[in-house]
This record gives sequence, C-alpha cells and structure tokens, in this order.
Amino acid sequence: MQITSDMVKELREQTGISVMQCKAALEEAGGDKTKALEILAKKGAAISAKKGDRTLGAGTIASYIHANKQIGTMVMLRSETDFVSKNEEFVALAKDIALHIAASEAEDVAALLTEPYVKDDSKTIQVLIESAVQKFGERIEIEKFVRYSMK
Repeated sequence: MQITSDMVKELREQTGISVMQCKAALEEAGGDKTKALEILAKKGAAISAKKGDRTLGAGTIASYIHANKQIGTMVMLRSETDFVSKNEEFVALAKDIALHIAASEAEDVAALLTEPYVKDDSKTIQVLIESAVQKFGERIEIEKFVRYSMK
C-alpha cells in the first residue's frame, strides 16, 4: 500500500510525533493506522527506557482546582531542558496530569503511572509520559504530586 502525505499528516496530527516516525510506522504497518499507533507506542516505550539515566534539570508545576472547589491538585513534571519545559504542549501535559490526579486515588507516582488516563482510558499515564518522551526527545517524569480534598 502506498503511504500518502495525507495519511502521515493525519497520524502526525493525532500523535504529535515527527513526520519521519509517523511515516516509518505507517510503512511498517502497511498503511494500517491502528497498527501504526501500536508501533509508535512500542517505540515510545523503548525511547523512554533509553533516556532513563539522563539528568532532569528543568520542568513545570501545574495545578488543578475542581469546579466544586472541593478537590485541588499540584504536580511537578520534570524534563531535561527549559526548551521542553516551556513548550506549550509540555505545560498542557502537566495540566492534564493535574486534572487526572483530581479523579485519582493514587497515593504515589508508581501507582499513578499505572492508572488509565481519565481523558482516554485506552492509555495509562505511563503511556502518556512515554508518548511525550517520544515527541520531545527528552526524558520526562512526574517527580511528585499532591491531592487535596475536602472529603
């Protein structure tokens, strides 16, 4: 099957991953978008594992207050450089994780990483982080978080 630029563009828009990685995944998957997404997820995990020993020198802190004003969260999301930590998509990722924590019962980062993501239960928080590592090319991790609740 011929891989068209529209197919690559669609996958790129969905994942935010580089055009070359999207094209390679589509070629490997024979044009099957679902298989290409699986391939990219596996590669994201491998890339994340390779970057595991890099120093985290930057990051951002995001917060979320639920509409009922009864739950509040803060999360510290770390990256290697300011270049990534100041990126709008990285900041949005931190905010999304803070929102997820409001719905979470996790008491530590390890437990949080295994939970299905509240906005897309087909992904875990770990997969969300691995996708960001693949997208930004840097080690990214949740250093710590806190959840406050009136209940």
